[in-house]
Amino acid sequence: MSFILRCLLCACLLTGLIPVSAQTSLRNNQVQAELLAHAPHGVQAGQTFWLGLKIAHAPHWHTYWQNPGDSGLPTQLHWQLPNGLQAGAIAWPLPKKIPIGSLANYGYEGTVLLAVPVQVTPQFQPPLGGRLRIALRAEWLVCRQECIPQEGQFTLELPAHSATALHGDLFDAAHAATPQNRPGAHSAHITEDGQHLRLRMAQLPSAWHGQTLSLLPATPHVMHNAAQLGRDWHQQWDGATWTAQVPVSPERGDSPSQMQWVLALGPETAPRPPAVQVDTSVQGRWPERAPSAGVSPALAQALEAAAQTAPAAPRLADIGFGLALLGALIGGLILNLMPCVFPVLAIKVLGFTRTGITEAQHRASGLAYSLGAVLAFVLLGGLMLALRAAGEQLGWGFQLQSPAMVIALAVLFSLLGLNLAGLFEFGQLLPSALAHLHSRHPTIDAALSGVLAVAVASPCTAPFMGASLGLAVSLPAWQALPVFASMGLGMALPYLALSFWPALAHRLPRPGVWMQTFRQAMAFPMFATVVWLVWVLGQQSGVDTVAALLALLVLIALGLWASLRQGRTRIAWLGLCALLLTGLLSQWPTASLPASTTASAPGERWQAWDADSVRKALAQDRTVFVDFTAAWCVTCQYNKKTVLASAEVLAAFDAKQVLALRADWTRRDPAITAELGRLGRSGVPVYAVYAPGRAPQVLSELPSAADILRALP
Repeated sequence: MSFILRCLLCACLLTGLIPVSAQTSLRNNQVQAELLAHAPHGVQAGQTFWLGLKIAHAPHWHTYWQNPGDSGLPTQLHWQLPNGLQAGAIAWPLPKKIPIGSLANYGYEGTVLLAVPVQVTPQFQPPLGGRLRIALRAEWLVCRQECIPQEGQFTLELPAHSATALHGDLFDAAHAATPQNRPGAHSAHITEDGQHLRLRMAQLPSAWHGQTLSLLPATPHVMHNAAQLGRDWHQQWDGATWTAQVPVSPERGDSPSQMQWVLALGPETAPRPPAVQVDTSVQGRWPERAPSAGVSPALAQALEAAAQTAPAAPRLADIGFGLALLGALIGGLILNLMPCVFPVLAIKVLGFTRTGITEAQHRASGLAYSLGAVLAFVLLGGLMLALRAAGEQLGWGFQLQSPAMVIALAVLFSLLGLNLAGLFEFGQLLPSALAHLHSRHPTIDAALSGVLAVAVASPCTAPFMGASLGLAVSLPAWQALPVFASMGLGMALPYLALSFWPALAHRLPRPGVWMQTFRQAMAFPMFATVVWLVWVLGQQSGVDTVAALLALLVLIALGLWASLRQGRTRIAWLGLCALLLTGLLSQWPTASLPASTTASAPGERWQAWDADSVRKALAQDRTVFVDFTAAWCVTCQYNKKTVLASAEVLAAFDAKQVLALRADWTRRDPAITAELGRLGRSGVPVYAVYAPGRAPQVLSELPSAADILRALP
């Protein structure tokens, strides 16, 4: 194993956690999103220019308005602007009603531009070079029959002193489709039965008089969104005054004194701009709401029962700090038996096959490996705690939620595999001082092996380790970091013990040809690890990014091979590699967000997890089994293909009508992170059984079929 390659891991751990560089556009199977700007007079103090996120939806897919209706979430835009620039609220274009069975949502299909005004304050100072860097993190929910939460990172550079008006037509069309405030004698009265609102609106556009209007409530959680004109609600004109009686939702979530409405010509499923927005004061007394607003009484009762029986995260006072450290040590020790560690077994085994190693050197390597593992656990744990304190929803294994980290590890393991296979030796490529660095510092090499082992093995958890992680994230840093250190020590303990066992070195075969064969054979676990990492990247970023990574790996292998050529042939091959690499990096695909790996069609056994599905199933007196998983968790995939797919478990699910849900944590998901925290866990795999009237039961990270059957009521 090369010392130089191990050094690359340090850069992976520090830079691989940074998200893939943002672009001005993003494309996946559901949407194509692009950050646009419109500054026809440049960026000058005292003026306003416009930014906008353009979303082009694939056929039958939609995103949501500020009031999403009965389900869904509005698109959110988070800006990072230079000093002196202040972004306003989204100027929401006119949406349409999207009926879904007995429900209805409000949103956008086709192409929509969500425009935002940006005020240039007097404090604005143009930067050196005259170019402004605009950064946007956008979050949206895109739905068809299934819904996929997505996000994108975008950047844009604007000239401060010259005009930017390339997309003026799009912004003009967006402004024309944005409802304009219409003051006037507008009012809303609650009927005596509390089931309807009577609206009276005057001073509407004269061209609308006598026409049928669309009425869309901008205030959410109040109206019956699926109500149909002519059947559930009615409207009429009295001269220039428009009146309507609209139904209130029986599961309304608010009793507002003010409401906003959007009106336009045409049916609600296809309203036509221009549109107006009117404000009404609500007069009358709202009836009392149900015990839990927005849900049925049965569901409210289930929610209250779940809240009373929800498990508490483990507390230090319950188990004591000494037992917490012991549990972390045992969990790290058992981690060596988990499938997550299989990819790095070669790293450990090779350490015992080197020739000319004394017992003292073996012990020094064991200590160095252990120190590297402990420091890696502390580094990752400290970074996770710091990011959580800054407001990020992270859990253990978060590093492999970053596509950049997955790409870096795939490149690193490819280089390790090519080196072990004999394609190149670093002594052939590097100056002699660097080439001999490995032989002069074997203990540093062993320490970096420990860091590398943790980087790959840490995404999964082992028995005892899950509870310790859940406890650690709730402790102060001075108590949490020793818990992480105990996990690292537990993982390194077998290697440390073997390094202090003198008889081991004497039991190895005598040096010979077998050592070269063994070294080459160890390349294949490395290549198998690359296959796994490429599959993980495909789950995170789509097939285009996978193809780009495979092309990069081919170019790296070609470059290493070319470096060993002689004379002009070498220069020609290296020049070709540099040219191809430049072209590949310039065309590197933007972050693509494939469909959720847990999204499934109705009727499939495993459905995508969400909190509402659990609540509704409990309200229907059904048991729920949730598999918290991730593509980068090898233990998760092992359990999925064995225990969870066994005929015995599936038959029990069918017999007891268990709702099987899969919570995919491959990409960062704050909702799943929060639910794991509620269960007292901070990593995957986690298997939980939710039963009516009972606290959720968390099973072992390696459950047997019998364990699952015993947990089902």
